[in-house]
Amino acid sequence: MDTQEQHDRGLKLRVELFGKDAVEQRQNAFGEFGKPLQHIINAYAYGDVWSRSALPLATKSLAMVAMMAAAGHQSELRVHLKGALKNGCKVEEIQEILLLLTLYCGIPAANEAHRIAAEVLREAGLL
Repeated sequence: MDTQEQHDRGLKLRVELFGKDAVEQRQNAFGEFGKPLQHIINAYAYGDVWSRSALPLATKSLAMVAMMAAAGHQSELRVHLKGALKNGCKVEEIQEILLLLTLYCGIPAANEAHRIAAEVLREAGLL
């Protein structure tokens, strides 16, 4: 498969995971300067790794929530929380991932992750 096919497959999956508006906003955030980055994200992150079948999308989403929360990447955490909900993750599963984060990454990271998760869950009408 060439990278254009991989890009197109990744973009399609990305839109399914996060919605057309959210993806377009992120793709256009850096204008022409960001196009090569967006190609890499679409082709390799979503067209390759996220498209693999060994793990369900919900499991990948929970892993991303944990990683983004642990790394302190608040904007990406918000995006992946929304994706986790779209992928069928339950509020209780997100809560459990964030409790594990508390034990292994510390209370400050968990506080911030819980704050963002509560906002996302309220916006989704789940809290």
